[in-house]
Amino acid sequence: MITAQRSSSGSSHSPRSPSSQPYLSISVTDPVKLGNGVQAYISYRVITKTNFPEYQGPEKIVIRRYSDFVWLRDRLFEKYKGVFIPPLPEKSAVEKFRFSAEFIELRRQALDVFVNRIALHHELQQSEDLRTFLQADEETMERLRSQETGIFKKKPADLMQIFKEVQTKVSDVVLGKEKPVEESNPEYEKLKNYIFELENHLSEAQKHAYRLVKRHRELGQSLSDFGKAVKLLGACEGDALGKAFSDLGAKAETLSVRLQKEAHQLLMNFEEPLKDYVRAVQSIKQATIAERANAFRHQCELAETIKLKEINLDKLMLTRSDKVGEAELEYRELKLESEEATRRFENIVRLMNEEMVRFQDQKTLDMGIAFHEFAKGQARLANNIADAWRSLLPKLEACSS
Repeated sequence: MITAQRSSSGSSHSPRSPSSQPYLSISVTDPVKLGNGVQAYISYRVITKTNFPEYQGPEKIVIRRYSDFVWLRDRLFEKYKGVFIPPLPEKSAVEKFRFSAEFIELRRQALDVFVNRIALHHELQQSEDLRTFLQADEETMERLRSQETGIFKKKPADLMQIFKEVQTKVSDVVLGKEKPVEESNPEYEKLKNYIFELENHLSEAQKHAYRLVKRHRELGQSLSDFGKAVKLLGACEGDALGKAFSDLGAKAETLSVRLQKEAHQLLMNFEEPLKDYVRAVQSIKQATIAERANAFRHQCELAETIKLKEINLDKLMLTRSDKVGEAELEYRELKLESEEATRRFENIVRLMNEEMVRFQDQKTLDMGIAFHEFAKGQARLANNIADAWRSLLPKLEACSS
């Protein structure tokens, strides 16, 4: 749960006294499995506490399912071009993982992060769709979901396809050559290269974080098995040796529990934040960059069409055609559309630049916390393991001597 504050400048941060300043606090809690078979799904309690005047009251509790969060994300993506919309956790296609306790908790945590990132964003927190998501009853949400068409129905794979199409799209043949309609801006090229490299590096770090979690779990299981075996060995030995073996087995089992707990902490506080940022970068690449490319292409296409209209209009005026009036009207309408497309593209560029600064600041903070938690957890685990084995040395030395 994060508390978002709305200040007079429109910025968001955690207030010291929520009761005296505008605030919006959201938590996603209590996942519950409903239904059976392929119709089964997980519902969540979404608790909102706020003193924003446009909300119905100081506290509201609603029940939401994953598809409701998808609805909110799609609505925001459609309405806030150029803004980095927070990513959602992916769905599990494997039935045996869909309802495991760990998967459900990971998704709950990711959904909590998703909705609170929206609440912390100075523009997105003012969204009418966010208010609907946080306040509407279940029947209303179900009706809204069923009404969605067009872009709102697009899936991440569809957005990725849009991105690929934009990258390979070419303009009409000009002078016998095909010219790709792409933005040639050195600063923007640097930004795109950074996004692509960041995705690769984050993905690699997340992959190795996953292996660390797996290694901790495997070592924990091995210690547990070893502990049981040594305790059985001690049971058939003499008093002194048997006691030493029994203590060794018990200590191994205790360390096994600690390793399993540390593996879980590593998953929640290190691997999952890395994975979340992989999703965030992919969202920027697949949606926002694609949207900018699409806006740029549309702007260029309109500019080319206007040139053709100008040539045609000049010809009609020279021939004093009776179609001049109609052509002039089409030309003026096209000019207005072109100006609007230019404004839209420039607005997307401006928002992307602002969003990139905000993204970098937030990434620095979040990654700093994640790596600090990782180092702290590893140091704690190493100390616990060293202390545990060290405590056994006197007994084992006595047996060996």
